[in-house]
Amino acid sequence: MKHENGHIALGVTVFCTVAAILLFYDTLFGGKVVLKVGSQFLTSVQPILYGAFIAYLLAPMVNCFEEVLFTGAMQRAKDNGRSIHAGIRAASMLLTWAVIAFFAYLLASFLLPELYKSILQLVTSADDYYRTISDWVMHLLETNPTVAGWVSQQMSGYFTDINNWLTKGVLPQIQTVMTTVSGGVISLLNFAKNMLVGIIVSVYLLATKEHCSAYGRKLICALFSQENVRWVLRGVRKMDSIFSGFVRGKLLDSIIIGILCFAGCSILGFPYTPLVSVFVGVTNIIPFFGPFLGAIPSTFLILLVSPMKALYFLFFVLALQQLDGNVIGPKILGDKTGLSSLWVIVAILVGGSFFGVPGMFFGVPVCACFYCAANFILDVRLRKKGLPAEIKAYETGQSNGKSDIDKKLENL
Repeated sequence: MKHENGHIALGVTVFCTVAAILLFYDTLFGGKVVLKVGSQFLTSVQPILYGAFIAYLLAPMVNCFEEVLFTGAMQRAKDNGRSIHAGIRAASMLLTWAVIAFFAYLLASFLLPELYKSILQLVTSADDYYRTISDWVMHLLETNPTVAGWVSQQMSGYFTDINNWLTKGVLPQIQTVMTTVSGGVISLLNFAKNMLVGIIVSVYLLATKEHCSAYGRKLICALFSQENVRWVLRGVRKMDSIFSGFVRGKLLDSIIIGILCFAGCSILGFPYTPLVSVFVGVTNIIPFFGPFLGAIPSTFLILLVSPMKALYFLFFVLALQQLDGNVIGPKILGDKTGLSSLWVIVAILVGGSFFGVPGMFFGVPVCACFYCAANFILDVRLRKKGLPAEIKAYETGQSNGKSDIDKKLENL
């Protein structure tokens, strides 16, 4: 019997090795069949992913309604051996979507019209802004003959290249551009369809979230050994704590900053207040670099109207970001990620280079999960060796230049 099990294990090992080699070769040198199938699979399950993300964001609101408004009924359901009450869950979900619909109504009835007016004002004033910028450039050239000569030389040198680009590059691309625009409309319709299906999926997930969680624990218990189940569940809870704290907290923080920016810009009389507030609020989602990404285009828009107001806006944004970084952000986010500023920058740069803006946002909690797992593994290995896990034990002393760990190793 043992001999047969050995042959089976050897066969499985050989099969997995050959499959891994073929997969590696296909990924690097072949037709990338696996990557294409994986991409098609992700495209097909996009509505489910949207629904799972929406349910993940709204789950705390549903729990809050159940715990605050239906405390007695929930306790009676638990006393009767039921983790959920169907009627209470339905009422809590209805209240949650009512709150979402209320804010969507405010957005559609107040912010969107003002945003449309700002964009329309920007478009209609484009000629004036062009003349303003042209006057600035002409004044710069008139007062700096050296710069004027350099600009004239560069324009004469690039005139032929620009002409060739317009005749040979732009005109043949018109059909491609029209095709791209049509594809963009189709993509927008597909996104709307996926979002609608995602909302339906989120309703189902919210209604059965305890059952889904129980099935996940059942799956973990089936896949991992008994001594590893506790560590896996602990890791899952830690990941949930990092993601829920950062994602939900950062979204709430950005909404608050957008509202404060709108109120402040309205009081101070800055132009394009709705458009600027959207810039600042949306880009604030991106950690560290977000305030700069929102302030630069907003300052440029205000600069076209009034340089002094642009300067005042810079001071206002600086004060707003200080308020966010020192008061609002710590109150909402706390230290959910546990990452230093250096690792936050690394996570944003790496995530953004691979996945764009979503990578810049989700790169921080993903990096925090890897950082937490690496620290846990290091601490376990150090304790097995009888070495301290605290970082202070490895810091160099002030007097003799030796850390506590150096002294301990010398005494071994």
